[in-house]
Amino acid sequence: MPEKKVSEAIGFRRSVRVFDTDKEIDSQIVKKCIEQGVLAPNSSNLQLWEFYHITSHEIIKQIAVACFNQPAAKTAKQFVIPVVRKDLWEKRIASNVAFIESEFEKSKKKDIKKTKGAISYYQKILPKIYGMGSLRGLINHFSTYLKGIKKVVYRQVKKSDIRVVVHKSTALAAQNFLVSMAGYGYDTCTMEGFDSLKVKKIVGLPSSAEISMVIGCGIRTKKGIYGPRFRVPLDEVYFEK
Repeated sequence: MPEKKVSEAIGFRRSVRVFDTDKEIDSQIVKKCIEQGVLAPNSSNLQLWEFYHITSHEIIKQIAVACFNQPAAKTAKQFVIPVVRKDLWEKRIASNVAFIESEFEKSKKKDIKKTKGAISYYQKILPKIYGMGSLRGLINHFSTYLKGIKKVVYRQVKKSDIRVVVHKSTALAAQNFLVSMAGYGYDTCTMEGFDSLKVKKIVGLPSSAEISMVIGCGIRTKKGIYGPRFRVPLDEVYFEK
């Protein structure tokens, strides 16, 4: 099938509630869409996500049940589950530092100051943010508030704030995936109606992992689109200053 342009893919994408159970989708194309998904922008390039691509018929059935057998889950040919892994921050920091050092060694024009600054950011600043506990985060919150009275400061310093940051990054990657799937003429449905503990057990996730969403994948049927797309008028959400 011919690939769609980005604007065409965005227009084509709909939340498909019923997939055609007689039509299969190519798991390699779905995997390629995940590869394009993880090219998404993300906070500090930590990439604190994992994507679970479910192709096993048995596991698909189990996940459908954990998604309350809603039509988008019951008729899905495959699932993709974006998972938030804030707990991997130390490993991802190490990966970034190794990459920076590698690029520095390969560079003909070595910028020592810039490289040291980047490494210092990963090794000194980020551990203070991602490694803090709830109490430390609360202390940082009040300290930041006081500093912010007289100067510009970064205010998302509580443990709950960082959790939101990581979920936002994972959602950006998921959106990349959705548009990429649409570009290949494949359909998806993002679902938040699921038993997260049961899905984690089925997939084999640690307790520290958090499921961002469950995405059903397949080919749409005519009754899979529940009506014309509705969006509130642009002038209600768009503001130019």
